[in-house]
Formats: sequence, C-alpha cells, structure tokens
Amino acid sequence: MTGSKKPNEKFFPGKTRRHDYKGNVKSKVITLGAVFTILTASCSACSPFNVEETGSNMQFLEPEPAENLIRVGFSQLGSESKWRRANSVSIKDALTVDNGFFLQFNNARQTQENQIKAIRGFISQQVDYIAFCPVTEDGWDTVLREAKDADIPVIIVDRQVSADESLYTTWIGENMRQEGENAGLWLAKMLEDRGKSHDKINIIELLGTRGSSSQIGRSIGFDTVCDRHPNWVLLDRDDGEFTTAKGQEVMSGFLRKYDDIDVVVCQNDDMAIGAVQAMQEAGIDLYSDDKPIIISFDASRQGLEMVMQGIIDVDVECNPASGPQLSEVIHDMEQGNQVAKAYFMNEEVFTKDNASKFVDDRSY
Repeated sequence: MTGSKKPNEKFFPGKTRRHDYKGNVKSKVITLGAVFTILTASCSACSPFNVEETGSNMQFLEPEPAENLIRVGFSQLGSESKWRRANSVSIKDALTVDNGFFLQFNNARQTQENQIKAIRGFISQQVDYIAFCPVTEDGWDTVLREAKDADIPVIIVDRQVSADESLYTTWIGENMRQEGENAGLWLAKMLEDRGKSHDKINIIELLGTRGSSSQIGRSIGFDTVCDRHPNWVLLDRDDGEFTTAKGQEVMSGFLRKYDDIDVVVCQNDDMAIGAVQAMQEAGIDLYSDDKPIIISFDASRQGLEMVMQGIIDVDVECNPASGPQLSEVIHDMEQGNQVAKAYFMNEEVFTKDNASKFVDDRSY
C-alpha cells in the first residue's frame, strides 16, 4: 500500500525559504555542462534517477547548485534489506529534477558516524533541506542543532530520533509500536480461533538493529499485548540485525537451545527468511500444522509469497514508499504552508486471506 496520513495536531507555520523557484532571494545557477554530467553519470550507471550519490568513504565535494531546483541532502542508513532498498528507490523516484529537486543521496552503510558526517557535509554545502533515516534513535542532538543554527530544515524519515522535537521540522514514517501491537493482536485472535487461548505459548523473538526505533517500537507494541496474556512465555530474544544471514544464525541457536518453540517473531522479512532456512536445516516441516507460528514484518513481495504458501502466518506491513510524502512536505514548506509534526504511512496486516490481492503490486 502507498500513501500516508497525518495527525491533526502539532501544526506550525512553514519556514520562509532563502529563495523560491524563481530565485528572487538567492539566485541559483548551474551550467548545462553540469546538468549533462549528472545525467550522463546516472545513465552510465544504469540508474533512472537524477541524483548525485555518495558513499561513506567519499569526500563531499561542493556541487554546482541547480537553477530553480530545491537542493536536498539525504542520508540513507544503509541497504541492509529489500525494504531499505525499496525505501531508497522511493526517495530517488520522488526527488527528481522533473519534480523540482537536486538530490544528493548518501549511503551511510549502517553507521551513525557516517550519517553524522554526511549531515555535516550537507550543512557545509548549504543545501535547502536535509532528510535522513536514522540508524539509531539516540545521539543526534548535536548535529541537529548544527543544522538548526545553519537555518536548514531537517526532516526525519522512517525511524525516529530521541532528540528534542524543536531540532527537526517534521517526521515521516511508520507507526512501529502499532505494528508490534497489530502482530500481538493477530496472535491472540489466531490462538483463540484454534482453541489455544489458555495454553502455554512459548515465544522467541529475532530483533532488528538494537536501539533503532523500528526495533524499539515493535518490541514495545508486541510486549504490550504479550503482557495481557500470562500464559505467553517469552523464552528468548536476540539481535538478528535485520539481515537474512544473522536471522538464520540466531534462529539456529534458538533451535539448539529450545525444543518447544510455539511462536517465532521476526522483526522483518529478511530475518524471517533466515529463520525459515534454519528451521528447514533442522528438519522442521514448514507445511505441517505443528510447525511454529511465524510472525514477520515489512510485507515484502517474498514475504507475502511465503504467507500465501502458509510458511509465514502473518506479515505486518511497514510501508517503504515515503518518497512522495517527503516531496509533498518539502513543496508545502517552499510555498510557506503549514506542515504537521508527524506523518504516518498507511499500513496493512497480511494473512493467507488477503496477501494474494497485493503481492503482484510489490516492487520490493
């Protein structure tokens, strides 16, 4: 599903920009040669995006600003999963030259140090807006204050930060806590339907990157429901780091340690795929009624296909298509319009009953 919804609270006036599309406050000039260079680089890399992309090991060079284009510096936390790559595609698809943007895209390769370095690079280049997907919740106050002192609005995307809300303009992303609650509520209903509401239920969890808002939110949300059921026993939880390889490793360890696992909660599809591989290696029949219940998050194409096959029992959507909302928010601010403090993406819960209706539309 695509799209988002915004709450009706915490509205505040949009920031007056240093320039507008007509450049009537601060002029912006770009040579045709510079534009040609950017487009040629994109084409030679088989990329459909008009974007200058930097890696964490590259120096930040001052690009010539594009005439009448909004300059956005974007730091993506990495490319650790299909979901993350789809999120990057959504950002790049939305912030194109045709849509009025000059995008500088940085891949931080899973480290906060690289993200902070990228943000400081954007500040030194005096971009018009900074947006980033934070790898963890904590540790952003100093660099966000630097951006605010430089009069550059900052938009948080996907995961959240623990910094003072006055240090950033708005946040666009997913309700991770609600996702966790949705998973727990589905489990409660499924156990009731199977006549197991009062049975002892042994649960293990494969967590995402420790300290990320997705890990924290989904854990809190699921625990909220778990606490209502004293017969649900959390046997163990460990970091699967949102990757297939680590998910397989952690699940293999759980299977050696426990022989009575009823429910496996994986905080994304990549870890669920790894967990499934570990169960297959352990000789577990994934098509048997006696297999552990598998709960996953993201609802990627492969995840939904595994739901349709009956391997994953439920997949709670985490919508990566935040690019259009980011574009809309920036354009609103350029026009001096009010923006909300938070925008939530629309999300669904997928089971065998509805997964087939959406799987063909999945691009990730």
